[in-house]
Amino acid sequence: MAPITVALVQMHPKVSEPEFNLAKMVDYIERIALEQKVDLIVFPELAVTGYECGLRFTELAEKVPGHVVNVISRKASEFNVHVLFGMPIKEKVESIIYNAAILLGPDGEVIGDYRKVHLRGEERMAFRSGFRYPVFETGLGMVGVMIGWDLAFPEVARSLTLNGAEIICVLANWETGAMDEWETYIKARAYENSVFVVAVNRVGEDYTYSFGGKSMVVGPDGQKRTIIDEAIEGYAIATMELDEVRKRREETQLLQWRQPESYRPIVRRY
Repeated sequence: MAPITVALVQMHPKVSEPEFNLAKMVDYIERIALEQKVDLIVFPELAVTGYECGLRFTELAEKVPGHVVNVISRKASEFNVHVLFGMPIKEKVESIIYNAAILLGPDGEVIGDYRKVHLRGEERMAFRSGFRYPVFETGLGMVGVMIGWDLAFPEVARSLTLNGAEIICVLANWETGAMDEWETYIKARAYENSVFVVAVNRVGEDYTYSFGGKSMVVGPDGQKRTIIDEAIEGYAIATMELDEVRKRREETQLLQWRQPESYRPIVRRY
């Protein structure tokens, strides 16, 4: 299979300023796509709004498709690239909103969305929890998505893997004081499941939080393919070959030798 080129955008969204953030995202797409041919561009969790919006999330959330998705879709189509980004979304009931990730295809069409399952702290006051782990069939391969704290739960990455994921993208607002945890989880999920993990974290500060960046791609062998070491705005490019996923799984036999009948405690409430 042909190599896949991915761009990781480590940005600093402004709190409750979706138009400013949207313009910045469009600028990144244009800059990256004009610099070189890429297959996938990934932005962080809640890139459109910032993290500490509180009750304002209700008015900032949009339906899909909506204004934000339409703008990014046009750019995805213009540059023939997949784009994955985080934003709050809503459905028919205006007060029910989700912390979501939207995946667009190179034709500008919405491939699908993922809604964060593991909400943390004040997120529970703003968002409803998702309950599915979809895997999206794309021209790049099978792509799964996690958001933020989902990364800390090994069941999420394993569920995506068992549903066919070869690439797992993590969109995050991970705090500066927990970067060792961030890096450890990323490597563990790649090792455990023999997948590529594309992990994109934001930088900068909101009102009370500081975010540590350190976006990276880790291969199915647990080795870093690229990393943005500093907590600065910018982007990095990495190349992935999905044949490595199949080869690693054949070598380790981790998935083949699972014993599901012995795992009943995993689905029991603590």
